[in-house]
Amino acid sequence: MHAPDVLLDSLRSIPGMESGSKRLVILMTQLGDFDSLEYAQALAPALPKLEQAGIKTLAIGIGDAAGAERFCQFTGFPRNNLKVEAEPRLHRGLGLYAGLQTPGGPWPGLLLMCAGIGSPGTLNEVFRGYTGDRTAPQRFDSPLFRLAGGDGFQRPFELATVRLRNMTEVLGKWRTYVPQDDFITQRGATYLLDADDALLYQHLDRGMLGFSATMNRPLSFLDPYLG
Repeated sequence: MHAPDVLLDSLRSIPGMESGSKRLVILMTQLGDFDSLEYAQALAPALPKLEQAGIKTLAIGIGDAAGAERFCQFTGFPRNNLKVEAEPRLHRGLGLYAGLQTPGGPWPGLLLMCAGIGSPGTLNEVFRGYTGDRTAPQRFDSPLFRLAGGDGFQRPFELATVRLRNMTEVLGKWRTYVPQDDFITQRGATYLLDADDALLYQHLDRGMLGFSATMNRPLSFLDPYLG
């Protein structure tokens, strides 16, 4: 299957992302969105393995340069691997889910999506953050979480703590991360392209906290390509 033409047209204008090598392209949501932050935090430590495997990585988020600088400082994601756009033109061109559209602007739609309406899987993912997940890796080396359940897996409240930290960061600098609220419901996608532009993998986000088909191990789709 060939990658979408609108995506390939966009990549041709970005040095290093043309045909000729494998490319991982992530269409992120707003830089202040949980999905963007968590995805970047998962990707940052994996980038050396991706580079070693010959996979170039590019994330395209909704925001501006100031937000990108703060986002990368907070998540550890390299600034050179992040491109920002003020409006989700590429998201629209690819037909990605714009989120729940409601009267009264984007905020009512966002709040309903947080409650799982028009956002399948969101509530289950929220609950997983509080209940823990024995199929997911642990996030903290902390005696507190060890007492809550042990070691070697995601303990109760561990992921919820990560999300609370992310929320505190974003709310404290909201206009840096989200220069305008118009696109706060927009969802993203993941594309893995071969050197000849064949589409090796894609995931289209269907709701909030759904940037991966396997949220317990969000980068597991890359395993076959990392050797």
